[in-house]
Amino acid sequence: MEHIWKGVIAALVTPMTAAEEVDLDRLGDIVEYLIAEGVQGLAPLGSTGEYYALSPGERTAVVKATLTAAAETVPVVVGVNAGSTREVVAYAREAEALGADGVLLAAPYYSLPTPDELFEHFRMVNDAIGIPIMLYNCPGRTGVDMTPALIERLAELARIQYVKESTGDVTRISEILRRTDGKMRVFCGCDTLALESLRLGAVGWVGGVVNLLPKEHVQLLELACEEADGRAAEQLYHRLLPVLSLMENEGKYTQLVKAGCALVGHPVGPPRRPLLPAAAEEIRRLGQKLSLLGIPAPPPLDPCPGGALQADLPLRLSSSRDGERGDL
Repeated sequence: MEHIWKGVIAALVTPMTAAEEVDLDRLGDIVEYLIAEGVQGLAPLGSTGEYYALSPGERTAVVKATLTAAAETVPVVVGVNAGSTREVVAYAREAEALGADGVLLAAPYYSLPTPDELFEHFRMVNDAIGIPIMLYNCPGRTGVDMTPALIERLAELARIQYVKESTGDVTRISEILRRTDGKMRVFCGCDTLALESLRLGAVGWVGGVVNLLPKEHVQLLELACEEADGRAAEQLYHRLLPVLSLMENEGKYTQLVKAGCALVGHPVGPPRRPLLPAAAEEIRRLGQKLSLLGIPAPPPLDPCPGGALQADLPLRLSSSRDGERGDL
């Protein structure tokens, strides 16, 4: 699928059963639902998709299921993050071979590479594949900031064409656009700066809350960019902000996104440990915020639906062989 990426891209959740096993059937349902609601792209295996908690075989299965359900209707930009360059290259090559339209790539976590080391890391991935790369700058997760100066250098690499900017510094949008002279297209990656980012030149919005409020995200982008209805865009944005702020500021983004999916009638199960399901009080407050959007406040919910935290839940370790898992 060859076209310029823009619009709302859903940072896909990875649905789980109560026993924390990947639920591919539910994943297919969520993908079809999001496309029907008008999202313009899908990004599986990002931080909202809990890529770090999945085995290599599970990651492959998630990509295949997403591509099958999407059926080439919207771009699928696969997260290929890992701790080493050789792993990232392998995941990126696999994503391309499976039919992904591009890859989403953050800085390697924990190792804290320098700018020169980061450039070499991204250069090797760029040279290994033939599909576009969206950088994902989220120093709060990785511990490493891709500065506008570094992105200016990276924009010279052929496959690096997009950046999801998630620092929370809205001035980065115009700075990146100025430095790269149109070579890089910027996506908002901070939900509470979405309208501001679009007004400064962002071409779209990659977010996890899209999983539960896809129609509202698409409508906001259309009002802000396509219809240029500034007042209507502001009104909708202000209605969304209580939910977006709760998600961004509680330190439980993935947990609350998954809880929110259940509240709007599209349950995707619990997160996989070490993350625990949202607590009852957190779910109650989220329900109150959603009610401001016309979504009825739910009755009190079990914070651990299906016994997801039962004491005898088996611990499972990934095998070095794709797809194999063993109970301890």
